[in-house]
Amino acid sequence: MVNDDQIKAEISPFAIREGEIKTFDGKDGYVSMNQIVHKINIGHITDIHFQILELVNEFEFITSRQLFQMLLIKGFDPKTQDKLNTKLEQLVKTKILTRYYFNQEEGKGIYRIYCLEKMGKYLLQSKEITCNWQQSDNTKPVAMIKKRLAGNQVLIAYLRKVKAFDEFTVKPAITTKISRKTFKPSGGSVSLTKNSRSISFLFEVIRREKDWESKLEDRMKLYKEFYENFQPMDAGFKTMPQLILVCEDEKHMAETFKEIITRKLEINQINLYYTTDLRQNSDSLENTLIEFKLDKTTNKYKIKNIDLKLLEK
Repeated sequence: MVNDDQIKAEISPFAIREGEIKTFDGKDGYVSMNQIVHKINIGHITDIHFQILELVNEFEFITSRQLFQMLLIKGFDPKTQDKLNTKLEQLVKTKILTRYYFNQEEGKGIYRIYCLEKMGKYLLQSKEITCNWQQSDNTKPVAMIKKRLAGNQVLIAYLRKVKAFDEFTVKPAITTKISRKTFKPSGGSVSLTKNSRSISFLFEVIRREKDWESKLEDRMKLYKEFYENFQPMDAGFKTMPQLILVCEDEKHMAETFKEIITRKLEINQINLYYTTDLRQNSDSLENTLIEFKLDKTTNKYKIKNIDLKLLEK
């Protein structure tokens, strides 16, 4: 597998592309549980297949490359990406998992997205693993899926590249105190611990989907309410977490910041940090965050790189 820092992409694979549609790439037809049990009994479905299933359940949507990275972290060696793809094909054929790709005028996307099927839920429940999947989950639109995939990339990057990494949560739930609305940061959260001190990061993934500016406003209003009324242990956080907006590219960070300023969505309790998908490919994450600071001499905002030693590898 190509290392992250060897990837030469200029556009994130998880950026929104005009006219892009989600296309089914799974298997039609019927597979009985008896057939699946037989494959388990004869060793065609093994522990690594079940670990894949657990990871897909945890992340909801995930690419084969992200699965490869997570399997290595979990202590399972898939050997090569091709060998992992063969195992994924077995799970798709038995309708334990299903698969999609993104299609546009220029052709098919370069990666496949895996998610659960009904048989996968049954297998997880047979092992007393919580699985809240329902068939309607697989009907989510392109933008929602790409937010999840970009969020996966961030979480995996922090897990692999930050020495102070403690744990991550794919879907942390936050409930606002006044409007009593519950929402989940689209990029998940991580906890970092160093010298007995901990800090948490919340990642909100922003995509250039249709009407993304208004959707950003709605989301930021929820965060404002959360931060303005924060008390220790709200949403399980001992201290106020740092919010990081994950944008499609460098220009998109500036576009997102402009929307926040013009719509008066600043959060006074924190400094808002920004990053991009491709910045997660850096060998070290120490210099991957930025903020926009007001230069009082020019009265203009300038980009300031955040050098966080806490993120050293």
